[in-house]
Amino acid sequence: MAGSLKERELSIKIYNKLQALGCPSVEGLFLREAVGMKELLCTPSMHRLDILQWICTSICPPMKKHFSGLKGPQPDSQIKELVQFCHEMLLCRQDDFDLIKGVSSPQRQLALLEQLVDVIPRDESEAREPLGEQVCRNEALLKELFSSPHLQTMLHPTCNPWPVEIRELLSRREAAGQSSNTAPKKSRNLPSKQREDSLKEVTESLQKTNTALEEIHKECVFLHLDPQSSGSSSTHLSPPALRLAIVDLSQLMTAFSQLYDSDFREYCNRAAPQLRKSAEAFSTAHSLLAACTKELQALNQLSLTSLALTSTVEGQQQCRRFWSRGHMQSLPAKIEELKRRYKDFLCIYQRSRERMREESAGEKRDYRRE
Repeated sequence: MAGSLKERELSIKIYNKLQALGCPSVEGLFLREAVGMKELLCTPSMHRLDILQWICTSICPPMKKHFSGLKGPQPDSQIKELVQFCHEMLLCRQDDFDLIKGVSSPQRQLALLEQLVDVIPRDESEAREPLGEQVCRNEALLKELFSSPHLQTMLHPTCNPWPVEIRELLSRREAAGQSSNTAPKKSRNLPSKQREDSLKEVTESLQKTNTALEEIHKECVFLHLDPQSSGSSSTHLSPPALRLAIVDLSQLMTAFSQLYDSDFREYCNRAAPQLRKSAEAFSTAHSLLAACTKELQALNQLSLTSLALTSTVEGQQQCRRFWSRGHMQSLPAKIEELKRRYKDFLCIYQRSRERMREESAGEKRDYRRE
């Protein structure tokens, strides 16, 4: 009940935002109930795909060329383009077609629509501003921020309130800056031949760097592709995703280098510890304990086998079955019957034997008398 109430509130919120932004697919619809709004936003239909297409083209205007190139109503191609766009926005998986079609749960669909609607530019000046102007404006803002005197006092304080690892990093940077400033003065005092040699070395290193960069540029196929074609293909990596990965990697490397310089360096430079001779006793004890463990496992397995055999015998004893004479009896009852029959047979056999002895004795007497 709480989930459905939250979905209704979210449907009303997204519907009102779409009307405020002027979505043409919502204009002329006078929906007042949350159930109708939820059905419009979470039910598979071409109307819903048109709303998603308008949201994506509002976020990224170059996407209009992709959708205008589709001839006639092609929902499959339209869904593929929308999935690719949402995947590049890190909002869904690359094969999450059910989310775009409207087959998945309403909660996921409404969450995706809310995230997409929040990214749409609010005013027209922001929407129509080209990307180059935005980059220039952001660079100017960053320059103004870093040229602020308050920021400089924070970066270079007089009392130096930074922690130990930050102090070490700042001192190394200052030392590197001083060495780079003194290097040109030293190069002026060098002879002309040494200057030429150093210039040749620098030229060779630059040529090697250029050749390496050209090889890397040839390997990066996505840099040569058209951004429109690369946006629709799923086999190549997009440049924004590569930039994001490089930024994350550089931040991780910077953090690790600072941590290594401050904490790990002294531990990594130490010599390996020397093991004592008494350490062999631990290996012997380990082998003995391993053998003891195997023996205990074997005993445990033996006890389990004995229990299984006992249960099987008890089941055979309690189970009743048909024997040769057609009577249903259990095994102990059958054994008792066989014992009784054997005793009866022994009694009859002993009696017949005694009779035979008596008859043979009587015949002997009669023969003697004769």
